[in-house]
Amino acid sequence: MKRFKEKTVIVTGAGSGMGRATAIRFANEGASVVLVGRTAETLEKTAEEFPQDNTWIHSDNYMVIICDISDQSQVQEMVKRTIDKFGQLDILVNNAGKATSGKITELSAEEWQSSINVNLNGTFYVCKAAMPHLIKTKGNIINVSSLSGMGGDWNMAAYNAAKAGVTNLTRTLALDHGPDGVRVNAVNPSVTKTGMTSAIQNSDDKTNQFLARCPLGRLATPEDIAGAITFLASEDASMITGVNLPVDGGVSASNGQPHF
Repeated sequence: MKRFKEKTVIVTGAGSGMGRATAIRFANEGASVVLVGRTAETLEKTAEEFPQDNTWIHSDNYMVIICDISDQSQVQEMVKRTIDKFGQLDILVNNAGKATSGKITELSAEEWQSSINVNLNGTFYVCKAAMPHLIKTKGNIINVSSLSGMGGDWNMAAYNAAKAGVTNLTRTLALDHGPDGVRVNAVNPSVTKTGMTSAIQNSDDKTNQFLARCPLGRLATPEDIAGAITFLASEDASMITGVNLPVDGGVSASNGQPHF
């Protein structure tokens, strides 16, 4: 089904993991996709997975843009190039992010600031640059926050603080721009099979600890997250805004007590 035919989508962090799966899903559903990231090679590898039937997607239906989202001037240029090529922007997926671990007593000021700059400030910069164009198309934003932005984790002070900011920024943008016809939602994944969670995936003990708390008994895949993102971006979610949707296999349903 081509739910996004004649729609233009920006996906940040599109070179790997959830961003890569999301970009491919949008392309398969008919969208023109702007692949944003720091490395051209990984972005082009994502584009190689786009459908090549020349009916919905071909070389003119996507664009690779190298952009550091923590740099506001680069973000503004990225959005300008999108509009110059496609003439419109309908959907923004703010997926780019970084994980920073450590207690506050262990984090340097530089590590703290880097996490805030990429995870929170970057989301703000992209939303700010994109919003005037989304107002024109009555488009929507899906931010990729985290279950860590809805509750705390041990040893993740900077990441938790940044993602909590994204979670509440999502709500505020939905309130401010709902009257403009722009919907703003977020997905909040738990542990997902990406490079960012390799420390958990490579440890049987850590994996088993997580699975003991997960009713569905498995880690999420990038495609699981992409499915939730494309749902929120679609007309099927036309009455949904201001939502932070846990995509966590039921982890957040628990109050933390052990399974008896």
